[in-house]
Amino acid sequence: MGFDVGVVAFNPEGWGPPDTAPAPASLGGGAAAASIPFAPFSRSDKLGRIADWTRNPAGPAALAAASRDSVFDFTSVDDSLAAAAEDSSFRLVDAKPPPRHPRFGPKWRFNQRPQLPQRRDEEVEARRREAEKERARRERHFQNNRSHHHPGFRGNQSSSAKSSVDIQPDWTMREQIPFANFTKLSFSVADQPEDLLLCGAVEYYDRAFDRVNPKAARRLERFKSRNFFKVTTTDDPVIRRLAEEDKATVFATDAILAARMCTPRSIHSWDIVVQRVGNKLFFDKRDGSQLDLLSVNETAQEQLPENKDDINSAHSLAVEATYINQNFSQQVLLRDGEKVTFDEPNPFASEGEEAASVGYRYRRWKLDDEISIVARCEVHAVNADPGGGRQFLTLNALNEFDPKITGVDWRQKLETQRGAVLATELKNNANKLARWTCQALLAGADMMKLGYVSRVHPRDHYNHAILTVMGYKPRDFATQINLNTSNMWGIVKSIVDICMKFEEGKYVLVKDPAKPQVRIYEVPSDAFENDYVEEPLPEEEQVRPPSDDVDATAEEMDAAAEAEANNAAASAGGEGEKSAEAAAA
Repeated sequence: MGFDVGVVAFNPEGWGPPDTAPAPASLGGGAAAASIPFAPFSRSDKLGRIADWTRNPAGPAALAAASRDSVFDFTSVDDSLAAAAEDSSFRLVDAKPPPRHPRFGPKWRFNQRPQLPQRRDEEVEARRREAEKERARRERHFQNNRSHHHPGFRGNQSSSAKSSVDIQPDWTMREQIPFANFTKLSFSVADQPEDLLLCGAVEYYDRAFDRVNPKAARRLERFKSRNFFKVTTTDDPVIRRLAEEDKATVFATDAILAARMCTPRSIHSWDIVVQRVGNKLFFDKRDGSQLDLLSVNETAQEQLPENKDDINSAHSLAVEATYINQNFSQQVLLRDGEKVTFDEPNPFASEGEEAASVGYRYRRWKLDDEISIVARCEVHAVNADPGGGRQFLTLNALNEFDPKITGVDWRQKLETQRGAVLATELKNNANKLARWTCQALLAGADMMKLGYVSRVHPRDHYNHAILTVMGYKPRDFATQINLNTSNMWGIVKSIVDICMKFEEGKYVLVKDPAKPQVRIYEVPSDAFENDYVEEPLPEEEQVRPPSDDVDATAEEMDAAAEAEANNAAASAGGEGEKSAEAAAA
């Protein structure tokens, strides 16, 4: 059935329909305009196509695959088949991959403006800089949180890190305390500590070492004849006597207390044995414990190798740092035989045995009406103050093993940038420096001396040189490294309160090797008594590096130091002679 489209109006006066519309032609009794099919379209639709309303997709999949303007596709089914056959015989000549456009939303795609390649490169570089700034900001935020909440915790801690003690299946875990809980604690000790007893003897500090610099370094000597003692709490005869006299309820050493006070700054695993006997607590360390060795680069970003045969492994550096610290504490003393002797002799030295210059101060702190702590604290030297009194000193040494690893060359930076060297050490050895500061505060030292000791050669772990010595007041240094004494005692008080709730027996406090938390296990009474402990080799039995220049370098250092001392003495004598001649004239 056909239809009549009617009469097309002609406008002789111009474009557009005439002012008077013609009468509509009739089609089946209705208006022709009502019978005309109409398909609306927008300006964005493609023109030149007719609407084929007879084409229906075969199914929902075909409907989804069809384009939006498929109703305007004028091709027939036969044409589609022919096009498909033609496409099947087509072979692509250009092998370049098609350009990849970013898949963003329609709004972004239609509103974006074309950019020049230079402009795009600049924006990529700007985004890269912003990402770097954000990463640096997050790193600073992490460092701040590490110093305030759990300082020293390294997020990339290796999963292969081992615990300092093997956790046995029959051990029962009693408490699990995250570091975040420790950072919120605060407790102030009301009264000043009381000195119950002083033992041992100490020598005077040699102030000439305050003038040592990298250009006139002093060779580090070895003191094989002097004995150093690392006696635990329950093996101390003085502490046993004080416990029998009921002088306190909690007993420990300064090293054990410092390890607990600086718990949030530690990364390496360590453990403390807790024994509850009646109403008393004894905090001990195991034989060969990690507390006997000094850690190196514990809080650095780069981890040290675990191979013990490597001289730069964590264990080898810990042994090296321990020997350096001991020898340094004895070398910077005056050797004129003058000593300050305390109330009792060294409780650990046998008769006729030469003990190192160490003074033991047994001090008592009162936490509350029921709990008081007695700790054995160490001082290493005395110094005469201008007022005629004496000052107690603690002596410790930082060691440099390889400037390429630490990132700062001490021989170049100690002369002009001492603050940068100290800042690097505070970053890489935050836990060790915090422990030394805690021990100085517990011992009531007036000054703490830090020596900077470096290897003569990076591959020579046997010969070392003292580059310089710096002195700090413990309280000022604690403020500088953000060490809060109230938080320190808060940690001790919380652990004591937890252990006081346990029954009589033996427990072990273990720092988790991979997570910032500590755990308390209940262990059998005979635990750790028959454990084999691999003691480090004595320094004189360590393998020396096969280098011919080591001894020559050491002899040159000694000769230079002696020449400098002779020149200083000669200049002082010449000035004295001139002044005498002038006075006589």
